[in-house]
Amino acid sequence: MRLLMMGTGPFAVPAFASLLDSEHEVVALVARPVPPPKGRVKLPLAPMRDLAAQRGVRILEPDDINAEDSCRALAALDFQLLVACDYGQILKAGTLAISPLGGINLHASLLPKYRGAAPINWAIFHGDTETGVSVIHMTARLDSGPCLVQRRTAIGPDEDAVELERRLSELGVAAVQEALGQIERWDGQSPLGTPQNPAAVTKAPRLKKTDGEVDWTRSAQQIANQVRALKPWPGTFSTWRRPQGESLRLILDHVSVAADTDRTGQPGDVVLAGKSRLLVATGGGLLSLDRVQPAGKRAMAVDEFLRGHGVTVGDRFST
Repeated sequence: MRLLMMGTGPFAVPAFASLLDSEHEVVALVARPVPPPKGRVKLPLAPMRDLAAQRGVRILEPDDINAEDSCRALAALDFQLLVACDYGQILKAGTLAISPLGGINLHASLLPKYRGAAPINWAIFHGDTETGVSVIHMTARLDSGPCLVQRRTAIGPDEDAVELERRLSELGVAAVQEALGQIERWDGQSPLGTPQNPAAVTKAPRLKKTDGEVDWTRSAQQIANQVRALKPWPGTFSTWRRPQGESLRLILDHVSVAADTDRTGQPGDVVLAGKSRLLVATGGGLLSLDRVQPAGKRAMAVDEFLRGHGVTVGDRFST
């Protein structure tokens, strides 16, 4: 088949690479345009564009994929099926209709769970122990088309969003290939895939900076899940405050649920500040801060942080 690939982020790279190495022909890559740099800010990495350029694949970067000129450019490509993954824009019905066989989309959740822009992050945030990938036949509604293929996998107890994204992107390769086989065998008339259950829909909205603020009334396990979920952005952060008024904002780079049961305090209280341990009370259990990043500095092990800062029992963490 003649395929049009639509993808921007790194999650799409393994699936794109597999299509380039398959019997199918990828006529072009459509990616979101890279915003111009501000000041000395470096341009983000563009692995999809890099791979397309290396393999001689035409690259299109429309500002609005649903605009008339964008649709004309797509129609001129004479492709049969659209393959979308981590693209970043919702396609309207008229845009999808350009493709004779419609489109398929690789999504990083077990749909209908976690429809939206950040399924990996929210699965970890909510403490899920299982996730997976879904390939759907696209409709104009976000992540709502019938499922063609799903693949399941466990979420490791210490796995963060960066690590899980890497694994799911590889898991998606075979899922996309299987979905392509279904499309090739489809008669174009009979029902394709399994409809999603509307009653089981949950949302995975785009992350905001404020999602990283620690609410110390939550349990230690919930905060540990938050730290794993929000890597690399926005990160999970709180402010260390001393009774004398000194304060310092910290990113919690790595934490763990402490087994100690003989120390208590109000949520946010420092209950232990030893040479190599820093324990903070939460709404349920104690949280061990194992690695932190002070504002404007690099991440460091907590023993290094403790040597350079006079943290004591009675200090507090708060937003």
